[in-house]
Amino acid sequence: MKTKILILCTGNSCRSQMAHGFLQSFDAELDVHSAGTEASGRLNPKAVEVMKEAGVDISHHTSDNVDKYLGEEWDYVITVCGGANEACPAFIGKVKHRLHIGFDDPSDATGTPEFIHSEYILVRDEIKNGFYDFYVKHFS
Repeated sequence: MKTKILILCTGNSCRSQMAHGFLQSFDAELDVHSAGTEASGRLNPKAVEVMKEAGVDISHHTSDNVDKYLGEEWDYVITVCGGANEACPAFIGKVKHRLHIGFDDPSDATGTPEFIHSEYILVRDEIKNGFYDFYVKHFS
């Protein structure tokens, strides 16, 4: 039976999508989903772009509300929200392991297009490293 992992944030358009993409790229046997408490219904185009630069295509992902997954049982629910002024969602469904691996939201970045792009790359790489550490610790 596949390990079921749900990655949660608020909007489900950026950080949770990147984490979802990386985790699935590490091991296609994992059953990975992502959701948000205030899902926007669309992916952040800059997140899709920087993931493609890293060799992971998330353009086919959907931005889903967490309610879609409440009736299921999960091996892991991982929240990825970052900053102190950001409320992390709580998941009330059945979960064996709850974890938090926090990252700042690159969509909050302001400045030149180059600076904003660099912030997306920075967070993308932090997510890749954080979720690779999670993967190695729990699945190898």
